[in-house]
Amino acid sequence: MQDDAFPITLSPEALAALKAVAGPDGWSADPDRLAPKLKEWRDRWRGTTPLLLSPRTTAEVSALVRCCAEHRIALTPQGGNTGLVGGQIPQGEVLLSLERMNAIREVAPLDDVIVVEAGVVLTTVQEAAREANRFFPLSLAAEGSATVGGLVSTNAGGTAVLRYGTMRDLVLGIEAVLPDGSVFNGLKRLRKDNTGYDLKQLLIGGEGTLGVVTAASLKLFPILSSRSVAIVGLNRSEDAIALLARAKGESGGAVEAFELISRRGVELAIRNIPDVRDPLAEPYPWIVLIEIASSEGGHAEAAMERLLASALEDDLIADAALAQNQAQAKAMWRLREEQSAAQKPEGVTWKHDVSVPVSRVPEFLARATAAAEALAPGSRVVAFGHVGDGNIHYDVLQPLGGDGAAHAALRDQGSKAIHDIVDALGGSISAEHGLGVMKSGEARRYKDPHTVELMQRLRAAFDPHRIMNPRVLF
Repeated sequence: MQDDAFPITLSPEALAALKAVAGPDGWSADPDRLAPKLKEWRDRWRGTTPLLLSPRTTAEVSALVRCCAEHRIALTPQGGNTGLVGGQIPQGEVLLSLERMNAIREVAPLDDVIVVEAGVVLTTVQEAAREANRFFPLSLAAEGSATVGGLVSTNAGGTAVLRYGTMRDLVLGIEAVLPDGSVFNGLKRLRKDNTGYDLKQLLIGGEGTLGVVTAASLKLFPILSSRSVAIVGLNRSEDAIALLARAKGESGGAVEAFELISRRGVELAIRNIPDVRDPLAEPYPWIVLIEIASSEGGHAEAAMERLLASALEDDLIADAALAQNQAQAKAMWRLREEQSAAQKPEGVTWKHDVSVPVSRVPEFLARATAAAEALAPGSRVVAFGHVGDGNIHYDVLQPLGGDGAAHAALRDQGSKAIHDIVDALGGSISAEHGLGVMKSGEARRYKDPHTVELMQRLRAAFDPHRIMNPRVLF
């Protein structure tokens, strides 16, 4: 969807009405207050807004959205502003932030549930779960600032999808304010409820287009006391797929993370991130970070040792480093978590968050790299991500010492070439970041027209005046 497809107008009367509903401490037009909310992390998108709304309760969100509906005021919801596809950056819309709705409403260990408001930061959820002797498995690089509302609205994935699934699998219930200002009271904690449509699933991954998530009931799990982390060196990406299958078998399905990183990604992290080191003695074309976890004492450690021993014996892996303590495990994970930050000093990058069937990851990597290098000779490919669920972050950096503007000019053409390969392999052009403004228009090329029509009809039923995040999705 083009940024100018929905021109935003806000009359002085509508603005005054919205301020009156928000109350004196519920809105701001202070440029210093707005500035950090109007640019995304990579600086690719910068926005504008006449007003920041910051409600404290669901009732206040309801009143504000109802006012927007009455006055046809477009609004953009924003969580922790960690999104990478521009969906949270307003272009003239009113900005709605739920950062003040940051209460943990309840922790229920016997139900394995935590009920939290949309503005709660992910690390706070993780800590509250630990205090109740439980585990919340969602983990990603931005967990110190990403909020529950944004994670739900984008159907966030992270590093543990292989074992626990995405947010769709972790959400039991949702409370949300719909585009007319009414409240969807779906904040249940049931594992089974066959009483009709599962309406919460429409809101999960909806990027704020069907409603504003105000709270969620999230699944908790037992704390697994036995953990083992290792990094292995591979000569071929194909070996990662065979190793994954073997790891699942050796561990009895206890693989919690299986992360692939190309050699260039390792080198950039070593060069650009302080105190990051290569855990292996030799520079292998690929490395894989593996984490196995179990509730049985010593099970993860034994499974990892069996895996590494058999893989080395069969020449499936070239080398391995096994974390001997928590500090070493943390250092290994840091190499993976800093991949995006390691690219920032390198100039212009074409970013891709894609997924293909796991078995076809090596084919995708080979075909995409050939296409990128043919279109932009000298460009530097960095591929990393959750190979255990087929999600690869495939990034094409400008040539070393090259012209950033020239590389940026090829971005759309390059992305089309790479996304065409993804589509041909039965994949998706957005695995875990959503479509946002970056991919909403492009997605039409790959989505079945009837599917797009159904989504449009659904959206029109919820939001006939298209006031909710109007530039996002279909």
